[in-house]
Amino acid sequence: MASKIEQLHFLLVPLMSQSHIIPLTDFAKLLARRGVFVSIVTTPLNAIRYKGVIEHAKAQDLKIQMIPIKFPCQEVGLPEGCENLDALDSMGLAWKFFRACDMLQAPLEKLMEELEPKPSCIVSSIPIPWTEKVCRKFKIPRYNFETVSCFTLLCARNLSQVDQESILSDTEPFLLPDIPHKIEFTRAQLPTHRRPTGGSEEYEDQPIPAKVPARATLVNSFEELEPGYLDGYRKKEGKVWCIGPVSLCNKELPERSARGNKASIDEHYYLTWLESKKPKSVIFACFGSMCRISFRQLKEIGSGLEASNSPFIWIIRKQDYTAQVEEWLTEEGLEARVGKRGLIIRGWAPQILILSHPSVGGFLTHCGWNSTLEGICAGVPMITWPMFAEQFFNEKLIVNVLGIGVAIGVEGRMSFNGETEHLVRWDQVKRAVEKVMDVGSEESRTRRKRAEELAKMASNAVEEGGSSDMNFTMLIQDVLDQLQ
Repeated sequence: MASKIEQLHFLLVPLMSQSHIIPLTDFAKLLARRGVFVSIVTTPLNAIRYKGVIEHAKAQDLKIQMIPIKFPCQEVGLPEGCENLDALDSMGLAWKFFRACDMLQAPLEKLMEELEPKPSCIVSSIPIPWTEKVCRKFKIPRYNFETVSCFTLLCARNLSQVDQESILSDTEPFLLPDIPHKIEFTRAQLPTHRRPTGGSEEYEDQPIPAKVPARATLVNSFEELEPGYLDGYRKKEGKVWCIGPVSLCNKELPERSARGNKASIDEHYYLTWLESKKPKSVIFACFGSMCRISFRQLKEIGSGLEASNSPFIWIIRKQDYTAQVEEWLTEEGLEARVGKRGLIIRGWAPQILILSHPSVGGFLTHCGWNSTLEGICAGVPMITWPMFAEQFFNEKLIVNVLGIGVAIGVEGRMSFNGETEHLVRWDQVKRAVEKVMDVGSEESRTRRKRAEELAKMASNAVEEGGSSDMNFTMLIQDVLDQLQ
């Protein structure tokens, strides 16, 4: 069997977004460790961004490569360099971005004609449906790669059973039918359900684009985390394999520090800072690569972290970091007031490296699925602050199903420019931090114990003989069976 596996060539086609490229790159490493040859289709600038990850994988003798294809920015009217969703100045440009993604079909087909060895299958992100046509042309199987949870997948499917016309307002709660737990949503929390297709259409994100046929669905989750929701989704979709958390493939320090982007500050600096703090005493506040946060909201976050009296690391992403923000941090004295208790990073820092440090005891998160899984794997309780897309689904999973989080109290979606009617006030941030970090509270201890138990389950799932490890074996065997 080993020799047959070494003849396999998996071609991975992610949506050009951090939330897709990062887990699919981790997935590629896990495949390559089993002897499979893996190619990841990307663009020139994304290939540069992930160069360190690929070089480290090759140094481990893994057969993995990134193949850049020119991204047609000019052809669709995007500025040069907008090769990743997080590079867009305005999410109103996203319809052009998706149009550019669709234009990659022809160059991909040309590439496949030239590739050696020939691809055995394609694994692609859900928002790239045209890969099904490519697979039919080359007579190879295709697998969906889901970057959301089984909970989200089932809940989104069952929303179609809700008569939303009978709901009187955006803030009126309603029960979601036919799921294992009692879960309520409001219309203000729901993602929209359309993919941008035309020139004047404003981009609105969604968790579940329209599906096209696939051999099976791969979910970056693990069976023990959400068994009832996996079973429910399987009944609707057929063959579904949980193959995560894929982020746990990053065991060594260089893998963790290079994953995703280049750090904005020296690694030694923040690790030294973390070493100076007591175990489980630090709140890590980070809101992902896509969430735009207004200056008004940033001030509330900083004031709440300051008032909480807990040590904290706070990441302010490059797109939100302005001269106005810097003036508030320095001239108005926030950094000076918190002193060594707080570390504010302008730009990017390696999330899984920080989360896994023993000093970190809580995670203030936007509830993106990658971040949610990384928090689960680190065994830290979370403060949930969903902003858009499927993030409100993830909040319900974290707080209501798993019991490892505290909701900060967001009432509705944030707009992509960071503005919202639902401003989270500093005292909400303070209360949530205090609730999660209260070592004397029985509720807090129970939450932390449950988070630590789930971290062990996640680790066991990807170890040899674990549920995700066995699903990887079934996936590889399924591809082999299709080639006979």
